[in-house]
Amino acid sequence: MTGSQAAEMKAGRTLAGRMLVQGRAQAPLLYADVGLSFWGAVDPFTGMVVDSHHPLRGACLAGKILAIPKGRGSCTGSSVMLELILNGHAPAGLILAEPDEILVLGVVVANFMFGRSLPVISVGHDAFATLEHAQSACMADGCVMVGENVHIADPKPAQRQVGHTVSLSAYDRSVLDGAHGKAAQAAMNIVLEMAALQNADRLIDIGQAHIDGCIYTGPASLRFARQFVEWGAKVRVPTTLNSISVDQRRWRAQGVDPSLGDPAAALGNAYVEMGAQPSFTCAPYLLDGAPVRGEQIVWAESNAVAFANSVLGARTLKYPDYLDLCVALTGRAPFVGTHCDSGRHGTVHIAVQPPDNADESFFPLLGYHIGLLSSTEIPLVSGLQDMAPDRDALKAFSAAFATTSAAPMFHIVGVTPEAPTVQAALGHKPARREYGVRPGDLVRSWQELDSAAETAIQLVSLGNPHLSLEECGHLAALCNGRVRHDGTEFILTMGREIHDRASAAGYIKVMEAFGAQIITDTCWCMIGEPVIPRNARTLMTNSGKYAHYAPGLVGRQVRFGSLAACVDAAETGTALKKLPAWLMPPG
Repeated sequence: MTGSQAAEMKAGRTLAGRMLVQGRAQAPLLYADVGLSFWGAVDPFTGMVVDSHHPLRGACLAGKILAIPKGRGSCTGSSVMLELILNGHAPAGLILAEPDEILVLGVVVANFMFGRSLPVISVGHDAFATLEHAQSACMADGCVMVGENVHIADPKPAQRQVGHTVSLSAYDRSVLDGAHGKAAQAAMNIVLEMAALQNADRLIDIGQAHIDGCIYTGPASLRFARQFVEWGAKVRVPTTLNSISVDQRRWRAQGVDPSLGDPAAALGNAYVEMGAQPSFTCAPYLLDGAPVRGEQIVWAESNAVAFANSVLGARTLKYPDYLDLCVALTGRAPFVGTHCDSGRHGTVHIAVQPPDNADESFFPLLGYHIGLLSSTEIPLVSGLQDMAPDRDALKAFSAAFATTSAAPMFHIVGVTPEAPTVQAALGHKPARREYGVRPGDLVRSWQELDSAAETAIQLVSLGNPHLSLEECGHLAALCNGRVRHDGTEFILTMGREIHDRASAAGYIKVMEAFGAQIITDTCWCMIGEPVIPRNARTLMTNSGKYAHYAPGLVGRQVRFGSLAACVDAAETGTALKKLPAWLMPPG
C-alpha cells in the first residue's frame, strides 16, 4: 500500500451504490476478488469459509462485512444464508460488485418470514476494487464508508427494499389479495420483491419447476417448508424435486445419524405434501417430461440450470432456493435475464484448441476452467464442433462450469442449439473479452481438481450429477468380470427413475457384482459419514463439481480422473499421480 493510500484509508472515503436490502452495519471488512458459493464453501452452522480453493479459506464471516464481487456456484447459497442469519453466524453486511439474486434472496426470505436481516449493497466493479486494503467499513443510507475513523451512530435494523414497480395481471392481483390462499399470497410477495430488485417490468407464466430448496441445510430450511405446508401450499405447475440430503428409503440402514436423517427426510416429505413429485434427482433433464427449447421454466440446482438453458434451450434463471418454490406456488416468474432473448447472448468468446485423444475427463475439466475465465458472463466456446460431445459430456461440462461461474448458461458453437455460429451466439455484437485455451492452459485446473498427493484410494465416488442410463451401461461394461479392492469403497448415486431403468437393463446387477454400493435420492454434495467411510483419507471421482467441493464438504483429499481410471482405482485401490497423456506438454 502506498503512503497516499494509507492516508486515504485513515481519513476515510464514501462509496455510493444501489442498496439491495436496506439496513446499517459497522464491522471489520473481509475482502476477496473471487466470488464465493455459500453452499459448499461456507459452513452453515459456524460461518467459516471451508472452500479449499478460495482466498478466504479459514476466515469466519460471522459479524464481518463481507465484500465479494458476486456469489457463484450452487443455488443453495440462499438456504445457507438463511441458516446463518437465523442462527446468528451471518455476516453483518454484504458488499457486492454486482447484484446477486441467490445471496439476496436468502436475506429477503429471512426478513419477510422471520423479521431478521442484514444490509446488502452493490457498488460496481471499479468502486469495489478500491476496498481491497480496507480493514473496516460502515454501511448506511445507501453507501459504504471505509476508513479508520468512520463510524455510524445508533445502528438501525434493516428495512425491506421498496423501489421498482412491477406491472401486475388480474391474476397476480388476486393472488396478492389472498384469493388463492395464504401460501400463494406470501409466495407472490417474495416473487415481486425479487422482481423489483431485478428490475423486471412484468411476470410471465412458467410451465414446470425443479425445486432445490429440499436440501436440508439446517433447521431454517425445514422451518421454511413447514410454514408453507401449514399455510396450505400447493404447486400450480408440474414440479420435480432435487436430490435431498439422505437416501430417503435407506438412510437408517446406511447408518446415518437420525439427527440428520429425520429432518432431511421430513423436509423431502414437506415438499411432496405441497404437490411436488418425489423425483429426488439433481439431473432432472434425464427424466421424462424434460423441457424443450424455448419453454419458460423455473429450475434451481446449478448444473441443471446450466444444462437446461444451454443444452436443451429451455429458459430459466439461476433460481435461488426458496424463490424456486415461490414461483412454483404462483406459476409466475420475473421476465428478466435468460428468460428474455436479449439476456441469452454470449459476451465472452473462448476459442479452444482440443487436445488429441482426450478421454471424457476433458469436458468437466474444460467446464471448470471456462467457468473461472468467464466468471459472471455468458461464455461462447468455439473449437469443439469436431469432438461432437454427447449428452453425458455436456452434463459433466455443465456441472463443473456451474461450480466456478455465476452465469446461468454457456454456448458451444455447432453443438448447443442457440450457437449455430459465433455471430448468432454473440447476438451479432463483438465479444467483450476473448481468450484462447490450449491443452497446456488446462494443467493448473487439472491440478486443482486432482489435488491429493496420495496414490492409495479408499473411496471412489461417482454420480455427481446423478448417473444417466448411458453412463450406467458404460460403467457396467467397465466393471464386468472384475472385483473391487477390499480396502476401497465404490459408491454410485443416481435418481430413482434411472435406477429402475438400469436395473431392468441388467446394469445394476453387474455393478453390484463388482462391489458397487448404489444410493438414490441424495447426491455427493450432501453425503457424509458414515456413508463415506471414516477411515477414508483420499477419494477419487470423475466429477469436476465434486472434486472442487469435496475437500471443504467432507475433509478428504481428492483425486480426479476419467470413468475408466476411477474403475481401475476401485479395483486396485491405487491411482498413480500423473497428468493424462493427452494433457502432457510435448517432451
